[in-house]
Amino acid sequence: MLNRARILLKADVGKYAQGRPLIDQHIAPMLETSTATVQRVRERSCRQGLDRAIERSAPDRLYERSFDGRAEAHLIALACSKPPPGRRRWTLRLLADKLVELGHTDQVCPETVRQTLKKRTEAVAGEDVVHPAQGQR
Repeated sequence: MLNRARILLKADVGKYAQGRPLIDQHIAPMLETSTATVQRVRERSCRQGLDRAIERSAPDRLYERSFDGRAEAHLIALACSKPPPGRRRWTLRLLADKLVELGHTDQVCPETVRQTLKKRTEAVAGEDVVHPAQGQR
């Protein structure tokens, strides 16, 4: 927010502007940003006004959650259960495929499984939990 305000101050051409207004190519290095950012802020200021130019823009799309609370609970229970025969442990891909197979979700990528497990296990992990990397030290 401050950087966008500084861009507009540097680009000011009003009667209170100090000296000559600067062009985008001069403003960008002064504020350690790109010329494209300077251009976008100036354009947004002209089109939508000062307040809208300084505020953070809303995301272009809304992201639908892959899991609800019930699916997250099933994921955690599945990750804590015995792995399939012939496997020593669950992989993220195996967990994702098993969730789809069990009908908890239509599709899910292993990265979503990783983020969900990380978020949920960090919330409940205490100091009494020994992580594998720490246990080997």
